[in-house]
Amino acid sequence: MPAVRFADELSTAATSADWLDTILKGDCVAALERLPEKSVDVVFADPPYNLQLEGELHRPDQSKVDAVDDHWDQFESFAAYDAFTRAWLLAARRVLKPNGTIWVIGSYHNIFRVGATMQDLGFWILNDIVWRKTNPMPNFRGRRFQNAHETLIWATRDQKAKGYTFNYDALKAANDDVQMRSDWLFPICTGAERLKDERGDKLHPTQKPEMLLARVMLASTKPGDVVLDPFFGSGTTGAVAKRLGRHFVGVEREQSYIDAAEQRIDAVRPLADDALALLTGKRAEPRVAFVNLIDAGLMKPGTVLYDARKRWSAVVRADGTLANNESAGSIHRLGAEVQGLDACNGWTFWHYERNGGLTPIDELRRIVRVGMQRAGA
Repeated sequence: MPAVRFADELSTAATSADWLDTILKGDCVAALERLPEKSVDVVFADPPYNLQLEGELHRPDQSKVDAVDDHWDQFESFAAYDAFTRAWLLAARRVLKPNGTIWVIGSYHNIFRVGATMQDLGFWILNDIVWRKTNPMPNFRGRRFQNAHETLIWATRDQKAKGYTFNYDALKAANDDVQMRSDWLFPICTGAERLKDERGDKLHPTQKPEMLLARVMLASTKPGDVVLDPFFGSGTTGAVAKRLGRHFVGVEREQSYIDAAEQRIDAVRPLADDALALLTGKRAEPRVAFVNLIDAGLMKPGTVLYDARKRWSAVVRADGTLANNESAGSIHRLGAEVQGLDACNGWTFWHYERNGGLTPIDELRRIVRVGMQRAGA
């Protein structure tokens, strides 16, 4: 079961990792100030929407709508909400790693104010994602379009941030080898997944579907990463993180939500390691230069390389370049030149003699790359 701690107990815990996989009870800003600086990989925030509801909502049959009218969603003014937003974003930015990213979800009531504050504070927006709801609630007040979506902002700490996680190849493969789009179609949280209180009513009015959090984590985290949720609610972030082999830390003020989240997360069984492996493309692999083959003793200067049909040949030089009778250059440049082309992938074009046949030098690059990965493990 995830540990529950009071935020003010973290004064001595900030230098250790015993805050991982815990729920911190208290104000989100105060709690985040006690976490180590630059300690989390991803922030997922579902802050109060500031819906400004006045009075009860009723359906046409006069039945009451279970709307968001909790005290934590009420602010006295837009200025008060903006000040609150700035405070928690600054606290979140402090604990986010330089190559980490932040997700914020909201509706038209708040997401534009949040986005403007994020830009003012230096966050760099990568995408806005539209969560299209397959089963949105109808509007019961006013003549307007049905509110059928919410918006997620995905951003880095600043414009110069590099090396952030984006599992592009895995997302593309899961999407039938088509680049994943920025509009996601999911139903709202219903059925057995929706937590209920002792009266059978919704425990939390804005509980997010687990498949939405799974998409966020599968897109922007790796197994073992730490995901922070400063508005933990009923614990969806923790449940999904545990199932996907990620760590979490949540902050929540309401004890009823904490109790439900504890029970929910405790029931989750993590997936096996082989089910969590990420599909990666060439860009995610360590870069290998041709000279690395020489350094590793896999290719000797003076070796003659050929194309697959032995129409052209070139000699390996000690500096990692190739030469023939007319010219010299990199494996890519010389490969393009002999063919009269503008570009060439020298790794697949050039071959070396082995066991009476020809083998692409790319096989040797794979050997070097495996050694690099093992050395970095």
